[in-house]
Parts: sequence; C-alpha cells; structure tokens
Amino acid sequence: MKTLAEYPKIAAGKVRELYAVGDDHLLLVTSDRISAYDFVLDTPIPDKGRVLTAMSVFWFAQLADLIPNHLVAWDDPRIPAEVLGRALLVRRLDMLPVEAVARGYLTGSGFADYQRSGSVCGVELPGGLVESARLPEPIFTPATKAELGEHDENVSFETVAAQIGASRATEVRDATLAIYRRGAEFAAERGILLADTKFEFGLDAEGRLVLADEVLTPDSSRYWPADGYAPGHAQPSFDKQYVRDWLTGPSGWDRASNTQPPPLPDDVVAATRARYVEAYERISGLSLTDWPGA
Repeated sequence: MKTLAEYPKIAAGKVRELYAVGDDHLLLVTSDRISAYDFVLDTPIPDKGRVLTAMSVFWFAQLADLIPNHLVAWDDPRIPAEVLGRALLVRRLDMLPVEAVARGYLTGSGFADYQRSGSVCGVELPGGLVESARLPEPIFTPATKAELGEHDENVSFETVAAQIGASRATEVRDATLAIYRRGAEFAAERGILLADTKFEFGLDAEGRLVLADEVLTPDSSRYWPADGYAPGHAQPSFDKQYVRDWLTGPSGWDRASNTQPPPLPDDVVAATRARYVEAYERISGLSLTDWPGA
C-alpha cells in the first residue's frame, strides 16, 4: 500500500488537500483543521475529518438516484492507511467556478443581504422576515469561489449564467434545489432542520454534471435542532458556529484586527467535536466508532 508522500499534492485548502492518483483520479484528504472568519485556526477538532468524510459517503449514497457523484471509494487499496477514514478516492472533473448554495431559511450572509435590499442574490423575498425565518420555498443563491483567505461573494443567477452559460446554470440551480429538498426532508425526519447548504459541481469527460467535493456536512451546511426552533434570532447549530461565537465573545479576539485568532480552549474543542459527531450520528443512524480511522 502506498504512503501519502508518494502521491503528488496538487492543491490545498483550509481543510482539505488534493493528491493526484494517476491521470483520472484524485485523493481528497480531509484534515481536522477548522476555519472561521477566513482564518484557519491553530487548534484542530479531533475526528472532524472522519465526520466530514463519513457524512459525505453517507449522503452520496442517499443522493445517487438524483445526480451522479465523484466518489470512487473510501476503502480502496490506493488510499494510504495513514489517512484511511478521512480520505476519498474520487474521479477527476472539470470543476465549475461557482458555489451552488440553497437556502430554506434566512440566516448568515443571506439575512444580511435581505436586510440591505429585501432580496438575496437577486431573489426578491417577502417583507418583514426575521432572522432564521423559514422561506416560502427554498431559493438558489450562488456565490463565487474565493481564494484562500478571501470571502465568497454572493452573486445573482444571471451572473452565473453569464459565466457558465444559461443552460448549465439552470441545470446547476435545479440540481442544487433538488438535493437540498431531499436533504432537508431526510434531516427533518430525524429532528434536524437543514437551514442552508452549499455544493460544488464538476463536469465529467462526457460533459455531464457531477456532484463533487463534500456534501451536506456540518462544514458545508447549517444544521439546527428542530426542537426549540424559534425564528427571530440565531439558532443553536451542529457546526462550527460554537467556535465563531467563542471567537467573537469570550475570547476577546477582535474580528476586525486581521490578526490570527487565539487557540481554542479544551472545552470549546470538546463541545465542537460533540456537535459534529452528533450531526453525523443523528442523521445517518450510524456510529462514528464504526467508521475507520479511530
């Protein structure tokens, strides 16, 4: 079996690295790193990489009848033992330059846009909506893909159409909303609200749209407990919001200072890990202890 060092690294992001496996495949390795406010924090979250990998594998299977995906295997001999459980062997794709975002609830940058303009990414919304309000129907609110350290920028459907063509943009929008609806319905049956999520798509050699990267993980999605949901304020969540709240509150860190955030204390690390694990186990019905790499 190969070691990771034997594969050429071709890209690295805040949380993941990509390695070349021949001409047709890639090794997508997920670390335990966590990012917030465009900074990669100095403190990792144990098992985060395993949760994101296991969650993506689960959802790729659930969504396979809706759209093809890039997953080849999570337990292939080409995956080095040192990263087993947090690495996927995937097909190479021609990636589309857009973050495909679906929102079923009004929060985050979507709520900020709404407060300014009454719309999100050019989609007009009813007046009087409060933070965390459920939208009349899910909306497609794409964003640009930002470089490391830069902000994604919300854009209109027309901007995406100008970039990748109207037909492909429509296909991406329709796929995004179909996947969101499937995920939201599935999560709701398990007492969890899928507030919003983002997907990445690529094209295969035949030009077909393929779901790629991660899917419906706590890093790419806002999951809220349905029990206690009350619009009008921010909701507790199964993601890194706990870290964001600590950084902008008790830590004393100034978000506007453009300085590296402080290390996370042990209790924040433990609470964040617990949220990630609970999201995976509640939605999948599986135990993380049965996933490799522990």
